[in-house]
Amino acid sequence: MNDSYFVVDTNCFISANLISNSPSALCFDKILREGIIAMSDSIFAEYTEVLYRKKLDKYLSSNKRKTALSFLESNAVFFNVTEKITDCRDAKDNMFLELAVACNASCIVTGDVHLLVLHPFRKIPIVNPAAFISYVQE
Repeated sequence: MNDSYFVVDTNCFISANLISNSPSALCFDKILREGIIAMSDSIFAEYTEVLYRKKLDKYLSSNKRKTALSFLESNAVFFNVTEKITDCRDAKDNMFLELAVACNASCIVTGDVHLLVLHPFRKIPIVNPAAFISYVQE
């Protein structure tokens, strides 16, 4: 297995679980083939909170949600974030930058404009899911 770590933002995770064959879903598939999903406790907590929002009840069953989180927990490597970063205009997005630095990520995948404008961040590429699919060559 490749030791490349990839950080994926919350919207990509949710989109991947809502729409099979979406760029976000294909992105996760590619990460699992070519590297490792990097995770922190705070990002996992956010994934969980957003995945269980009431507005998603009509799209995701409780079982689908549990399965998605269990799969992620089993297939991600958790890192302790040690550096506080405040470079992003949206303070909630700094946790993705912090994780990327902590794991020396190969890439951050996001659709969030607040993160995309920072590309590259400390030499770590920041790309949207569609670009990521062609970014990492097999």
